[in-house]
Amino acid sequence: MSGDTVVVVGAGPYGLSAASHLNANGVKIRVFGETMSFWEGHMPEGMCLRSPWQASHLSDPAGSLTIDAFQTATDVSVSRPVPIKSFVAYGHWFQSQAVPNLEQPKVTEIERDREGFRLTLANGEDVRCERVVVAGGIHPFPVRPPQFAAIPRDLASHSSEQRDLARFRGQKVVVVGGGQSALESAVLLHECGAEVELLVRQSEVYWTWKRPWLHTFRPVGMLLYAWPDVGPAFISHAVARPSLYRLLPRRVQDSWRLRSLKPNGVGWLKPRFRNFSVSTGRTVVSASVRENKVELKLSDGSYRLVDHVLMATGYRVDVRKYEFLSDSLLSAVRLNDGYPVLGTGFESSIPGLHFLGAPAAWSYGPLMRFVAGADFAARAVTQSVMSARRVIFSPSVKRILKIPKIVAVPATPRGIED
Repeated sequence: MSGDTVVVVGAGPYGLSAASHLNANGVKIRVFGETMSFWEGHMPEGMCLRSPWQASHLSDPAGSLTIDAFQTATDVSVSRPVPIKSFVAYGHWFQSQAVPNLEQPKVTEIERDREGFRLTLANGEDVRCERVVVAGGIHPFPVRPPQFAAIPRDLASHSSEQRDLARFRGQKVVVVGGGQSALESAVLLHECGAEVELLVRQSEVYWTWKRPWLHTFRPVGMLLYAWPDVGPAFISHAVARPSLYRLLPRRVQDSWRLRSLKPNGVGWLKPRFRNFSVSTGRTVVSASVRENKVELKLSDGSYRLVDHVLMATGYRVDVRKYEFLSDSLLSAVRLNDGYPVLGTGFESSIPGLHFLGAPAAWSYGPLMRFVAGADFAARAVTQSVMSARRVIFSPSVKRILKIPKIVAVPATPRGIED
């Protein structure tokens, strides 16, 4: 394999978008992953994207492989908000159109070697490349509160571990959390016939789109909120422009990131949010198993005895939990609270190693936690790769490195890459 090869690890929205742009620019790449595997295997059935329609498309250079194009090409109607099931189907269609070179073998280890990186695959193959783009998603990062450390997973599970909530029909279930995942899980459980109580740490349940006309009425909506609709009014515009966002003082970035990712529910869910118990301003102090049930002691001194606890407690990024990153590689990556510190083109402190998606949120802002950030990330990493290749193959660098002249072969238009 030639030294200008790029490997993309991951086939979710960020991995597929980056691969689409690199493919279109003639970069020799290999892409490893299972298409939309997290979305397909770790999201409860019946859930919908919290992102608006315009912020739910994957990215290709021409911007032509949208959900609208998917509907036209497949004669499949996608409702709004976008159901996860439809989004997964769209992702598979996007992959077939833009990333036909996706390979299934799992990457088990990535480490550095003298010429770049060496990847070991589950099938035993060794792959050597100059650059690696990690788009591994959030699967390793679920937060499981320490109160539940001793509780078996069949009695207390994270929301990412449950696909079929109908299995809890007729059971008492406590949902812990105050974000969209918690609120929607509680609604889905109630609609499936479970007896639900939602425990929210905050003093109230917060909702976006309290005044829908402020988001949709032009020009007011355009002035207050950017198209991805991530973050509060006005701040939303900085969040939608990661190049601008990362120039802000660090304390401002940290403050705006917290405000933009504040636990809340999307307005379209609110009409279904009824007829079950909601307890605010309370937390779980301790949990224990009693007669194959879970007994909870809450911060107000009350107790609950339930069949199951569903922890919709979010995700905490820590790239050290990516099992495919070798210890020697991780020891050389500059981190801040588990996030890699990234420079231009999403490049880490190890030259040639890039991180996309949620791990990029510390460096590029909260947009990287949403599908909408895939377009910026894909274009930025592709520009970085292309710039590096132009430097390597420039005449002056060739003379310095004494790179022999490459003669184009008529039958192979991409002679330099191949």
